[in-house]
Amino acid sequence: MPVFDFTLLDVPRAAPPADPDEYLRTAIAWHFGEATGSAFWLATAKELDFDPLTDVQTYADLRWFPNLVNELRDVPVADLIPRGYGSPPPVPLIFESGGTTGAPKRTVQLPDWVEQVLQWQVQDFRSAGFAPGRDMLCLMPSGPHGVGYFTRRVSAQLGSTFHAVDLDPRWVKKLVARGASAEVSAYVDHVLDQARFVLRTQDVANLQTTPPLLEAIARRDDLVDLVNDTVRFMMLSGAHVTPDSMDILRQIFPATTISMVFGSTMILSQAMTRTPEADSAHFIFDPRSPYVVFWVVDPETREPVADGERGQVVMHHISKGMFLPNNLERDSAIRSQGPQGQVGDSLSVVTPVGSHDGETVVEGVY
Repeated sequence: MPVFDFTLLDVPRAAPPADPDEYLRTAIAWHFGEATGSAFWLATAKELDFDPLTDVQTYADLRWFPNLVNELRDVPVADLIPRGYGSPPPVPLIFESGGTTGAPKRTVQLPDWVEQVLQWQVQDFRSAGFAPGRDMLCLMPSGPHGVGYFTRRVSAQLGSTFHAVDLDPRWVKKLVARGASAEVSAYVDHVLDQARFVLRTQDVANLQTTPPLLEAIARRDDLVDLVNDTVRFMMLSGAHVTPDSMDILRQIFPATTISMVFGSTMILSQAMTRTPEADSAHFIFDPRSPYVVFWVVDPETREPVADGERGQVVMHHISKGMFLPNNLERDSAIRSQGPQGQVGDSLSVVTPVGSHDGETVVEGVY
């Protein structure tokens, strides 16, 4: 057996490892090594019809893994922590998915990975146009969801006072699923009324929210006026928006820079956003490879679609703290070429699929 330098997996780091395949092989040795792997993957390895330690050499080989993310709904989180972190291991943060396709899935984020993601997000907000030192209002989920946690920490690092209005996306999805449109509207008004109190009294120049909530803000003249008075930067995430809707939002909020990020609980982070040209609403999202890799495939054959064609998104997460390969996600996207050196595809015009794993996909407000 080759000897691996596991320091290659250490984060945070300013630049990713130079050789993606070497990184992948090192991560496989870590997650499937008896002394370093997690109880979950060591048990799973016994059921596989291939040997990850010898058979996985390149990212293309990740297709051999079954998609096991649904097991994250039930597996004890202690079984997900690699033994290589020591005993006792660092205390992890546990973040859950939004429950769009059933019971929530849980991911483990250890302190080293949390710091890496925080560094990335600070860069993302700063480069997208965040107004440092001026207040931020966050209309996003907190609780079991990662977005509220990270945005609070990003705001602090950028010297901005943080104001929050909580959001329960799971409740809204239930309302949408049973057709309770009046209750959905009442809940959205409840969230926006709280936002109005902050916007009316505080120096809020930065706003993070979801596209459906921003569209709801745009329908209320009182909130449009408040936003246009002070907000100069908006970050949208958590749901999808069409290019036509983005064009309209930019007309309603002409003095505000509107950016967007694409993230997922199952990649434990968010992609980098290529800022569109001034006359374009088409964002392109580049994964942070070699830690995160996207494929855009035909959902029936799992073969890659052509560049510029639409397919379903397969996500892979490979880090020291977690290994989540070959996850066919609930998102559809147009396949785009990534920057030089990137592993896998980039995404644009991301939309939800109609159903996934036998469940109707309900997006709601997040």
